[in-house]
Amino acid sequence: MQPVTQQFLHRLSVQTRGQSLTDISREITAALSTHGAGDGLVTVFIRHTSASLTIQENADPDVRTDLLSAFDRMAPEDAPYVHTLEGPDDMPAHIKTALTDTSIAIPVERGRMVLGTWQGVYLFEHRARPHRREIVLHFIGGSKEP
Repeated sequence: MQPVTQQFLHRLSVQTRGQSLTDISREITAALSTHGAGDGLVTVFIRHTSASLTIQENADPDVRTDLLSAFDRMAPEDAPYVHTLEGPDDMPAHIKTALTDTSIAIPVERGRMVLGTWQGVYLFEHRARPHRREIVLHFIGGSKEP
């Protein structure tokens, strides 16, 4: 591993289409390339309490469909929640975020995330309507060699 020669913050703005899993792997890879990242660690952080991050299979879309269904069964909109000011999908969204992650740390080797063959990084939108979500990347590590 190279000595630490750089760190940077990079912000991504992602438009969701409502409850869904949006693959953001390409955007993260592009940011790493733009900043000349080499070997190190990228932390991916979402600045919201009703959306989250997950690493999931990126090959079969049925996995994402089944995940959405499973989370809806775990935190249904029609449960008797106390917090209802922002609509019936808000409290279930907070529960789903609590069950997943708001940040993920991923090793980076030669400027690329070290993910498994069928893995992708996903923004997990838990609200019913579309939102613009902000994700902050923090990289620390070496610079890409010339």
